[in-house]
Amino acid sequence: MKPSCFLDTNVLVYAFEQDEPEKRARARELVSPDLPSVISWQVVQEFIHVARHKFRKPLDHDYLRDLVDLLLAPKCAVYPTSKLWVEALAIQAETQYRFYDSLIVAAAIESGAPVLYSEDLQHGRVIGNLRILNPFLD
Repeated sequence: MKPSCFLDTNVLVYAFEQDEPEKRARARELVSPDLPSVISWQVVQEFIHVARHKFRKPLDHDYLRDLVDLLLAPKCAVYPTSKLWVEALAIQAETQYRFYDSLIVAAAIESGAPVLYSEDLQHGRVIGNLRILNPFLD
């Protein structure tokens, strides 16, 4: 099944952090196991780092292990390859995004998702067949 969207790390962060209830509600809709959204290995790594070290109340190891098994691993559709790194470099040259942001865009394109939800990139920008949207705009 083709994914409906690709989620940037910030969407996962808002889904599990307590500080922004309005963003949390929207993020939870997008992270739902019922929605065919996908993520990459990079999103998994960044989310775990933020959840362990940057949340006001860090998520514990057992909870994170369950989250990996039940949500993150099933949604993870893109893994590192040399092709992905080269695509990210080309996207960086075209967009002037930072490399890790370009890697997110490259992974979203690789996944086949038509939409990348991210708070950090240019809302409405189209790169190839991918549209970048900020899910938290009213």
